Amino acid sequence: MSKTAGLLIRSLPAAAAAVGALMLLTGCGAATVNQAAAAGPSKTDCGTVNVALNAWVGYTADAAVYDYVAKNKLGCTVVEKNLNEQISWQGFASGQVDVIMENWGHEDLAKQYITDQHVAVDAGPTGNVGHIGWYVPPWMAAKYPDITDGKNLNKYADMFKTSESAGKGQLLDGDPAFVTNDEALVKNLNLNYKVVFSGSEAALIQSFRTAEKNKTPLLGYFYDPQWFLSEVPLVKVNLPAWTPGCDADPEKVACDYPVYKLNKVLSKKFADSGSPAVKLAKAFHWTNADQNAVAKDIQGGMAPAAAAKKWVDAHQDAVKAWLN
Repeated sequence: MSKTAGLLIRSLPAAAAAVGALMLLTGCGAATVNQAAAAGPSKTDCGTVNVALNAWVGYTADAAVYDYVAKNKLGCTVVEKNLNEQISWQGFASGQVDVIMENWGHEDLAKQYITDQHVAVDAGPTGNVGHIGWYVPPWMAAKYPDITDGKNLNKYADMFKTSESAGKGQLLDGDPAFVTNDEALVKNLNLNYKVVFSGSEAALIQSFRTAEKNKTPLLGYFYDPQWFLSEVPLVKVNLPAWTPGCDADPEKVACDYPVYKLNKVLSKKFADSGSPAVKLAKAFHWTNADQNAVAKDIQGGMAPAAAAKKWVDAHQDAVKAWLN
């Protein structure tokens, strides 16, 4: 999560993580590669498409469907690269990344790579609407209904103490690379809480699942679209409402998260290449329910390509519209 105008964007966990990600970017062997092209030749040479993969299952769902269609309908060679969000944007300048399939804001990176350096272009919305916030498991909202008003959080701080929260209430976040204003919010809203990172999306989900099953207290960061909300309908805690500019200074932010209209970003070189995969990327558009359906299949153990095929087979008209 690094800083942007309006949000503390998924800053790099540490310098070592940045170095490791850069090694991924320069092809040091850690990237996941799927290079099977379609059996028949395409009418227009698609070539190779380098797709960044960021570490949450909703993004994996977007990329899986895009990659499946690119390979099986257009004959593209698709190379998937497991990269941190910030490092993905660096790939536009180096030529190592062609496509980011799900961008959550990142105004600073858009300014740097789209506006200033002209090495990337906005490829339009995915159709997904993103929401970030603080949530409690349903049992807590039912037993303590006023907990959903952020003004009452200090009243319940002792309930959320853990061995990691230094005598304060714990606010559980996910991967340190996710978009978060949480440490600034705790400070600026004068909350007696400490942000503790679970380390991953999977760990965050399991924490909420366990809290609901065992009726144990948990206050945590979460987001939509996310397949898990269909399993456990987490209840949002309302912070001071977001208004334009309220998060302009990430150090002083004291308001809730905005609504994110998620979009795709392409390298300028790729966008100008004439590849049919460019048109596909720009036309790719679906709903939160679509993404959650594919993500749930992946989370349930289905291979991303298989989950993508399942969705594509059931939505042939949508796919034809992307390609025509």
